[in-house]
Amino acid sequence: MILLQTQSLQGLGAVSVDELLHKFTDMGVEMGKKILIALVIFIIGRYVVKFLNRIVAHMLERSKADPAVQSFVRSMVNILLTTLLVISVVGALGIETTSFAALLASAGVTIGMALSGQLQNFAGGIIILLFKPYKVGDYVESQSFQGFVEEIQIFHTVLRQFDNRMVFAPNGSMSTNALLNDTRKPMRRIQWTVSISYGEDFGRVRQALLDIAAAHPLVLSDGNEAPVPVVELEALAESQVKVFLRAWCRTPDYWTVLYSINREIYERFNDQGIEFPFPQTTVHIAKS
Repeated sequence: MILLQTQSLQGLGAVSVDELLHKFTDMGVEMGKKILIALVIFIIGRYVVKFLNRIVAHMLERSKADPAVQSFVRSMVNILLTTLLVISVVGALGIETTSFAALLASAGVTIGMALSGQLQNFAGGIIILLFKPYKVGDYVESQSFQGFVEEIQIFHTVLRQFDNRMVFAPNGSMSTNALLNDTRKPMRRIQWTVSISYGEDFGRVRQALLDIAAAHPLVLSDGNEAPVPVVELEALAESQVKVFLRAWCRTPDYWTVLYSINREIYERFNDQGIEFPFPQTTVHIAKS
């Protein structure tokens, strides 16, 4: 009798294990199907997102919108499409999208509080696009950042420096701090300050500087487009006399004019015997 009961309990135990394995197998197959479907959605969705991004970029180019607006809209559209793709993949895995959306909302509040600076950068990007203190291609200086504007993204402005290094400047600081736009106007004024020795003929120095400016092909010296070059005595320093030359040029020619006239001043002064001063100290020796 005891043997029969033991055999029956063993049979029930075997049936229970088989049912449990069967349930686990069904669950594994069902989960595998969901994972496979989610993987297919993810792969196809990535191509769809890239395709839609290209369409948006093409439409923006055809509309001839400002390059800053184009880069900003492309970044925003890419983030929105990627978010929709993530929600679709999560839904394919069997997770309720409503609860997932609520989770995202609560997480968004928490992340928003933690990343308040990024929200400020987003608002700064909107302000930059609306008021246009600079655009793509301008050379700007703000705090310790400077360079040519390559792109205006949602959170950052990408600047390219002269040595080809890239600076990702936060839009928040770019929109709230003082900013210098070197290329906003079509013309710029350049000033050279030259030191000469005491005793030099100021009239001769003045004429030499005016001749240099007048002979340069990129200096605007006719008085119609810009003021004519000006030479004046700036200061009487301890061991030198400071003279400045001010001239105007087109903004793209600024650096060319600056460096070439530096060279011309040095060569012309040497040719004409105009002395550059050296630091001097006069010592009076008292006789006993």
